[in-house]
Amino acid sequence: MGETVLVTGGAGYIGSHACKLLAAAGWRPVVFDNLRTGWREACRFGPLIEGDLLDRAALAAAFAEARPAAVMHFAALSNVGESVERPELYWRNNVAGSLNLLDAMREAGCLRLVFSSTCATYGASDAPLTEESGQAPINPYGQSKLAVERMIADYARHGLEAFVFRYFNVAGADPEAEIGERHVPETHLVPLILDAIAGDRPEIVMNGDDYPTPDGSCIRDYLHVMDLAGAHVAGLRRLMAGDGGAVLNLGTGRGYSVREVIGAAEAATGRPAPWRVGPRRPGDPPRLVSGSALAEAMLGWRPERGLREMIEDAWRWRGRGFGGA
Repeated sequence: MGETVLVTGGAGYIGSHACKLLAAAGWRPVVFDNLRTGWREACRFGPLIEGDLLDRAALAAAFAEARPAAVMHFAALSNVGESVERPELYWRNNVAGSLNLLDAMREAGCLRLVFSSTCATYGASDAPLTEESGQAPINPYGQSKLAVERMIADYARHGLEAFVFRYFNVAGADPEAEIGERHVPETHLVPLILDAIAGDRPEIVMNGDDYPTPDGSCIRDYLHVMDLAGAHVAGLRRLMAGDGGAVLNLGTGRGYSVREVIGAAEAATGRPAPWRVGPRRPGDPPRLVSGSALAEAMLGWRPERGLREMIEDAWRWRGRGFGGA
């Protein structure tokens, strides 16, 4: 087993998939998670240290125990609507927790970081986003992530090396169905659609159909979770090779509306998805799409899987009883 990577939020959806790829690549992923939204059963690829980023003593103990060579930081609250209703949760957990993590890294002499940010830091835009697009988040979730990005940039002036990845909607599951997506309550579109198709919820509620888009529903760039996890591992490799890091967008450059995703799920499963129109969700921009040309140039990374594969992998994992996670 190779060097250790501390994975904050590694019991969650994206973090657990990153742990699987880290282990497959010869790393030793050690999960640091409070299990508030993550799952103990998802920690299949390395040890779990239970702890909270707001607990500085627990963080220090985790670094002393794991002695990591690098950190992957996924731990955050990420519900846009909730962030509008309860912004204090997002400033406390996402910002104060990340500040504690950066301080713990510096105290431990661990100065390599791969950070899971979001294209929500850009705000609303009708054009495909690039790393040079202006950042003007329109909800507290995006604002909290932008604040962490700025902290990382400041710490980078004092020795921290970091890749910061901005991306949008993530979907799909491990094709081997060991792990997948599960939230309580579920808020992500693809699993919500699959729940409705399976009869586990009565219908999909489309949050608004009067946006300035071709079919009136919001448009997002969807990325397969395994492609996303692969980008994080590629960034880690570059850091370990002496690359100082960068801020990179990760996306397909192709947006899908809510209506299009519903149609794709019906086609992939061969079953109808009941849905109705509901009110807009606070803080939702109409269209968010990002390319990843710079990530391809710097990391040799590009997304390999499309929307249908995301849905098919998620459906397969769901059919296996959520893989025990």
